[in-house]
Amino acid sequence: MNAAVLQRRGWPAFAALCALILLLAVGGDGVRALLRYDRAGLAAGQWWRLLSAHFVHLGFEHALLNLTGLGLLWALFAQEFSVRQWLLIVACAMAAIDAGLWYLTSTVEWYVGSSGVLHGVLAAGIVARVRARQPEGVLLAVALAGKLAWEQFHGALPLTAGGTVITQAHLYGTAGGLVAALVPVVIVPGSRRNRL
Repeated sequence: MNAAVLQRRGWPAFAALCALILLLAVGGDGVRALLRYDRAGLAAGQWWRLLSAHFVHLGFEHALLNLTGLGLLWALFAQEFSVRQWLLIVACAMAAIDAGLWYLTSTVEWYVGSSGVLHGVLAAGIVARVRARQPEGVLLAVALAGKLAWEQFHGALPLTAGGTVITQAHLYGTAGGLVAALVPVVIVPGSRRNRL
């Protein structure tokens, strides 16, 4: 299946995801408080927050910024994996962020946004390009590693949508995306467009 067909078939899901994120952003503070990653809520058994936190944002501007990133990643990498493989990659990125925040960054009381997951998607796309020996794969890998290093030592980059950026979520999301893209069940070495 070529890239154009895959992108066309996945377009309804992509549009539905964008609509969901925008709808949740319009919901305001009440929706955000109910759905965000919240350490106290999770301790009380509110497990839905592990999933929903990645769909709610600080506000409309934050949601639009993340959706712009999602659109760019869709244009660059949609064809690299099947829809099912992308779902696994996204799930691994979410799980890595949730586990990292819970076990490694216990000072984070709450978290919202898709940027950590987007870093996981970017990492998986980079793995596919590097395996295909495409030169932009190495350039993107260097850029991502540089960005993550900058964030860990100097804090978030200037382009943010207000609020504190939890840069550790970017690191954990990247790790989850890398692991998912590197395990044999997701991608068989030497093949760019495998199907699960």
